[in-house]
Amino acid sequence: MIDQATLNEADALLQACRERRLLIATAESCTGGLIAATLTAIAGSSDVVDRGFVTYSNAAKAELLGVPIDLINSVGAVSEEVARAMAEGAFAHSRADIVVSVTGVAGPGGGSAQKPVGLVWFGCQRRGRPVTTIGHVFPGDRAEVRRASVAEALRLLREAI
Repeated sequence: MIDQATLNEADALLQACRERRLLIATAESCTGGLIAATLTAIAGSSDVVDRGFVTYSNAAKAELLGVPIDLINSVGAVSEEVARAMAEGAFAHSRADIVVSVTGVAGPGGGSAQKPVGLVWFGCQRRGRPVTTIGHVFPGDRAEVRRASVAEALRLLREAI
């Protein structure tokens, strides 16, 4: 599932973090841990990757990251607000210097007119700076949406350095 170009990007990210002594944490929903898996596929990544939260259910988002259930109920799990809260929760429950969060509709079902299949929201933050959020609608099937999400998460982490 992880192609060589993505592994190369992950390796470069890890090296940049290593040089700056930065730790990473991930908070993932629709990617189900693929961002953390991509980073930890690189030997020696344990000196950079602090932890990964796979919070696929709304209950997990609330219990592990402290995302308010009322927020999820009011705006939906796939939203800018929840991506932001997931990033903030990852900071609160880790030793990381940089975090990335992802929540989306990977498909093939589950989409709506307001939140189509392929819609993915990201949150990324470096400690001491505001959370950056961005949403994308990625084309393709479930695997393609998840791959594109991993690539975007790595790009956001690189940018946060």
